[in-house]
Amino acid sequence: MTPQILQKLKSIQARYDELTRIVSEVGAQATPATYRTNLKAIAELQDVIDRYTEYQRVAQDLANNRELAAGRDPDLRAMAQEEIPALERRESVLSDAIRVLLVPKDPNDDRSVVLEIRAGTGGDEAALFAGDLYRMYSRYAERKGWAVDVMSMSDTGGGLKEVVATIEGKGVYGRMKHESGVHRVQRVPVTEASGRIHTSTATVAVLPEAEEVEVQIDAKDLRVDTFCSSGPGGQSVNTTYSAVRITHLPTGLVVSQQDEKSQIKNRAKAMKVLLARLYEIEMRKQQEAIAKERRGQVGTGERSEKIRTYNFKENRITDHRIGFTMHQLTDALEGDLDELIDQMAAHQQAEQLKQATESETDARV
Repeated sequence: MTPQILQKLKSIQARYDELTRIVSEVGAQATPATYRTNLKAIAELQDVIDRYTEYQRVAQDLANNRELAAGRDPDLRAMAQEEIPALERRESVLSDAIRVLLVPKDPNDDRSVVLEIRAGTGGDEAALFAGDLYRMYSRYAERKGWAVDVMSMSDTGGGLKEVVATIEGKGVYGRMKHESGVHRVQRVPVTEASGRIHTSTATVAVLPEAEEVEVQIDAKDLRVDTFCSSGPGGQSVNTTYSAVRITHLPTGLVVSQQDEKSQIKNRAKAMKVLLARLYEIEMRKQQEAIAKERRGQVGTGERSEKIRTYNFKENRITDHRIGFTMHQLTDALEGDLDELIDQMAAHQQAEQLKQATESETDARV
């Protein structure tokens, strides 16, 4: 463990001790909001503190055994020498675990998300694949206990031209943030008589849901149009002007919403999507300085990048960013995505840890 990490751990320990003192002494006298904030801060530090406490104990035991191993008593020397290898292994494991816990967390990981899926190249087959992806993510959300709410959907009588939905729950963005990109499918369409495999694509965007206070929108920057919502074929399904189209003039972003019968509800839903898209733009601006670093970790993250291939003939999914392949395509389409997502998360964590280690080395030099 480097001196820099040990110093950081001492600071975290001091912060943890201060917070626990405040909660213990002030307790119910604090405002409910302050009390909850302090408890949350303690919980966020708990894993690091637990590992650090054990690390200190193991390090002390190791130091004691090394001292005994260098002593004159042959029996104590033998006992100490026997225990040292196990203590050294445990110290190394704890050191690695602490390094991982000290890697900065994405502040958006606990947020809910806006999920956007659009058919890409491939005509009707691309629309069918977009529908498959939406069903896959819906099933995954169901397994996780998350709530899915469709904001807008354009179907093609079997597939989806596009769908925008919110997925609400704890840690949604943290699990799904690497799903953004171009997804490619290779399979024989049901309409293909010769059995020839076709390649089609669909794009997926996962945006962290933003609070209104985080994105400042001037009312004069918005143009709000209302119109009658319509169903398939242009048939009127609502004779009132309940559908809403909001245009953000500075960026040209346009969001339409017509699922609800109430204009007020449609406007609220449209603003939710607009806020998420504007928040993503702000995030990208802030991350430009470290864009090269992120590309080295998980690819460019651009929508034009092919991130994954779904090969039905081989029952195979390949994530091209990390070179990971699994042969459980059917299970994945039923929402069993944890292995794929875990592999991507582990890769990112390893890269962050590597860079943190390199930074420590540079600091020592």
